[in-house]
Amino acid sequence: MQERYSRQILFDGIGEEGQQNLQKKHVLIVGAGALGTGNAEILTRAGVGRLTIVDRDYVEVSNLQRQQLYTERDANDRIPKAIAAQKRLREINPYVEVDGKIMDVTVEEIDRLVSNVDLIIDATDNFEIRFLINDVSQKHRIPWIYGGCVSSYGISFTVLPGETPCLNCLLETIPLGGATCDTVGVIAPAVQMVVAYQSAEALKILVEDFEAVRRKLVSFDLWKNEQSAIDVSRLRKEDCPSCGTSPTYPYLSYENQTKTAVLCGRNTVQIRPPKKVNRDLNALVTQLENQGGAIEQNPFLVSYQSEDRRVVFFKDGRVLIHGMKDIVEAKKIYHQLLG
Repeated sequence: MQERYSRQILFDGIGEEGQQNLQKKHVLIVGAGALGTGNAEILTRAGVGRLTIVDRDYVEVSNLQRQQLYTERDANDRIPKAIAAQKRLREINPYVEVDGKIMDVTVEEIDRLVSNVDLIIDATDNFEIRFLINDVSQKHRIPWIYGGCVSSYGISFTVLPGETPCLNCLLETIPLGGATCDTVGVIAPAVQMVVAYQSAEALKILVEDFEAVRRKLVSFDLWKNEQSAIDVSRLRKEDCPSCGTSPTYPYLSYENQTKTAVLCGRNTVQIRPPKKVNRDLNALVTQLENQGGAIEQNPFLVSYQSEDRRVVFFKDGRVLIHGMKDIVEAKKIYHQLLG
């Protein structure tokens, strides 16, 4: 076992003690896309004790340019990303406990997901989930690492509850979003740079070298050869509802979560039921067969293709309607198919 991590142990910042600390830690990665797969592979190879990776989507051909754990076969078979990532990570290092979960992270699941977690890594594509992560990290005093990437631009910041500003503090001053992958694209080197920043900070936290943790917000544009590091320590707000002196954790409120959303980077609408269900996929296939169209099924989902639209049904009740961004029209199709 020591031979596997020998070069890492030789590094002064980790050493024998750091490696032992690392092997005791549990990391939650929210999102198994480009940032998620990159971080997951580095931490798995580094020997983190336990890794939980959560994602709501499945592998598509357009992912393969930058999402490093997946193969052409995963895309052709429409394997959920959490399952494909779990399989590949277990092959990379069988000594790491890897748990892939197919789910959309919501208020209902977040408290259970962070139980016994030492660090959360943000690898999502939307701010609704990021604010959920931000509030739960403050509530349970769990560090988390924010990361974002579009075009040739990337950004990262490490949130240490009780020490640094939180995402809610920063948003009023620092522009953290705007363009998306579906409007400006993304190149893989920019992804890898954000992964490098996130995973380096993750290792510092997991081996308990908090003195080395970067307190600045970093951003860069690889194509324009630009990079900056901003000291945001003064942006921490005493009255912040997420990390202030009297926090209310507003994003952990059920009222603030949406049931329908247009997915970032996708001409796709996601609809999730008000309550979780355990959908019988075989019964669903029988129902859809009466409506014509092409049907594909695997153990995790059913894909239904009709004319220029594809509808994908998951076991937890969620539905992805591809080929549109109109939520009203998407709901009509949803009700037509399910009755």
